[in-house]
Amino acid sequence: MDRKRTTFLLIGSVGLMVILILWSSLTFTINPGEKGVMFHTFGGGLDKDYVYGQGFHVKAPWDKIFIYDVKVQESNSDMQVLSKNGLTITIDLSYRFKPMDERIGYLHDEVGADYYDRIIRPEIRSATREVIGKYLPEELYSTKREAIQTEIFDRTAEALATKNILLDKALIREVELPQKLQAAIERKLEQEQATLEYEFKLERAKQEAERQRIEAEGKAAANKIISASLTEKILKEKGIEATERLAGSNNAKVVVVGSGKDGLPIILGGNN
Repeated sequence: MDRKRTTFLLIGSVGLMVILILWSSLTFTINPGEKGVMFHTFGGGLDKDYVYGQGFHVKAPWDKIFIYDVKVQESNSDMQVLSKNGLTITIDLSYRFKPMDERIGYLHDEVGADYYDRIIRPEIRSATREVIGKYLPEELYSTKREAIQTEIFDRTAEALATKNILLDKALIREVELPQKLQAAIERKLEQEQATLEYEFKLERAKQEAERQRIEAEGKAAANKIISASLTEKILKEKGIEATERLAGSNNAKVVVVGSGKDGLPIILGGNN
């Protein structure tokens, strides 16, 4: 009985040692923001359709797991490109990207873990050169910058999608033109701004003049209506009413004698 027990303990100890030695070959852990695909050495090779998620996993010691970072990553490229008129422009382009989570098996099979250098960087540089080659420097520097940025993104995103890579954003961070050209563009923009400001002031002045004209016409029309309504009889009645109010005032004694023009009373004066 002791001999069997000793043999059992010996076998168990050896087995435990083997497991400990092979532990790293038998298990793997996928961290947050990662995905994995398995290569089965004796079972059909790379399983492109099954993607391992986060957590602890067990595998055969002869199989291999390939883990990809699927978080959004950011990079940038400084490049010199030619504009439509042949001038050299320096561009600082920033872009965000990530592998398509459920397609990393295909990405690994077709491209590999170095997909950034093999696919993303060449595609973004190629698209940037093609797009900027259609525009003039002043358009890139001012009016068409957003449109150029969008076009670079659309072209690159379409190309990367065929390689199972998602482009999240592409941004032109900085544009550096030849110094003389940049100074000329800035002067032109200042002149255009001054012209717009002058046109704005001129329009405001025209609007104010029109307002005053309309106001004057309104007042003239009102006066014309009032003048037409003030007959001789009405003027006499208004004069009598005003005289009565003055005569009834507690602060003055009014002596009315005779009559004035058109039969209206005359107020000679008064004291407190």
